[in-house]
Amino acid sequence: MNIDVPLRELGPIKNEALGEKILSLSESAWNENSSRQEEYEVHSATQSVVMVFVNLDRWPEIEITKEAGWDHLAEAALPVMNDIIERCYPPGGTVIRAMAAKLLSGKKIIQHWDKHPSFHCGHRIHVPITTNPRVRFMIDGQPYQFKVGEAYEINNQKNHSVMNKGKDDRITFIFDYVPKEEIEKLSANG
Repeated sequence: MNIDVPLRELGPIKNEALGEKILSLSESAWNENSSRQEEYEVHSATQSVVMVFVNLDRWPEIEITKEAGWDHLAEAALPVMNDIIERCYPPGGTVIRAMAAKLLSGKKIIQHWDKHPSFHCGHRIHVPITTNPRVRFMIDGQPYQFKVGEAYEINNQKNHSVMNKGKDDRITFIFDYVPKEEIEKLSANG
């Protein structure tokens, strides 16, 4: 969503339980769903544990599916997502995507902007789980360094990229929240 600024800081969060759950995931959990890496070349150097995902073929109808990551992450992720939504956004909306995403050490996500119409109406929220001093998130030509224990909304309609020059993987929990008024617009136009 175009939020008129490259990045919005959403403040401190309690994500210890979510972090522990994500860091305890097996390698097989990280490899259960590779559709994001296969469908989007920019994410080829990543791994994902997908909780929920919107059916893009049916857009603008909002059809959400629970993916394999639901069983792994929902118990720890839902309180974090609900807290952020309650503090920062109007009630009554829908989470259309939620996942843990890992950018491997020494890799990058090349510059891009999120083109599908579903990205134009949803708030893209990042919750850092791990990072290191050599990770840089670039949005609209500006470098940002995210901190564990904080939450951020990125403007995914601006060019953005991530590079991880560190020795450790960078892991972030990401979810997209579509406010009720955006859902109503989609229904009226769909």
